[in-house]
Amino acid sequence: MNDKKGYVQDVRRLDIRKIEELLRSGRLENCDAMLDSVLEEVRFTRIQSLVIRLYVCMDIYVAAHTFAENIGIDNEHFCEHFGTADDMSARLMSVEDTVDFLRKLVRGCIMWRIESAKGSGNSIVAKARDYIDKNYMNDELSLLDVADAVGLSPSYLSTQFKKKYGQNLSEYLVEARIARARELLCCTSKMIYEVAYDVGFRDYRYFSQIFKKYTGQTPRQFQNSANICP
Repeated sequence: MNDKKGYVQDVRRLDIRKIEELLRSGRLENCDAMLDSVLEEVRFTRIQSLVIRLYVCMDIYVAAHTFAENIGIDNEHFCEHFGTADDMSARLMSVEDTVDFLRKLVRGCIMWRIESAKGSGNSIVAKARDYIDKNYMNDELSLLDVADAVGLSPSYLSTQFKKKYGQNLSEYLVEARIARARELLCCTSKMIYEVAYDVGFRDYRYFSQIFKKYTGQTPRQFQNSANICP
């Protein structure tokens, strides 16, 4: 009885964030070892109780299902591969069966992520760019925010973004802001500080510095030389 209580306390300490990070940025070649390491932290392979194993697996299953949805895998496709939550207990009859199921679950999600990142216009990296295009005016927008929005780790997203588009995600964000600033300066009567605010800069001086770096002119010089739209 005491051992059972001890295992219950252990599984409650499962760090699901490590599983989520593994799904977002883990590599196929070592994902089994990484998963085993997380499970060992809660002495998972010593748990003989099906109920307790199910408790742990449900948390991991939900994390994997959520991750899969974020990268465009629909529920039907996910359940075809890994079953539903209701029938999961049938896959966990032994410790070995359970570990094998969890390894396949994690490995499958990582493979989907890799395939998605290699895709074309509908890839997860393209979704990250679309997210920036729709949210560039948020002055607090960061790599972490974009990564969370598309379900990848910041480091993995940064690498894949540069590989696909030839520039850092942060550079693309600045360019998106400057492009919109040019439009507003050219085609509206807004004050420069209003334009800076509208495109995600709260510091007028910093906006002016960045604008000149990318255009060769200060915002005032650009505005004076541009044809203002009627």
